[in-house]
Amino acid sequence: MSAQQLHFRFEHQKDDQVTIFYREKAVTILNGARAIKFLNQVSGVDTDGQQLEIAKVTGNFKRGNERSSKRRGI
Repeated sequence: MSAQQLHFRFEHQKDDQVTIFYREKAVTILNGARAIKFLNQVSGVDTDGQQLEIAKVTGNFKRGNERSSKRRGI
């Protein structure tokens, strides 16, 4: 997966704070135990697995019920 295909990324800051970015925009900040749990989940996981875990943590991203972008014939 190239860097251009990665939509999510995260930064681990001091004081056990993790900021999650979606398309270079900060969308979630994790603190304390939640941040440590997240870091444990993504450590040692491949890039695709990390993307999936980050998407799960952020919540309302791609639940599968979005409308397709195909234009419907009227």
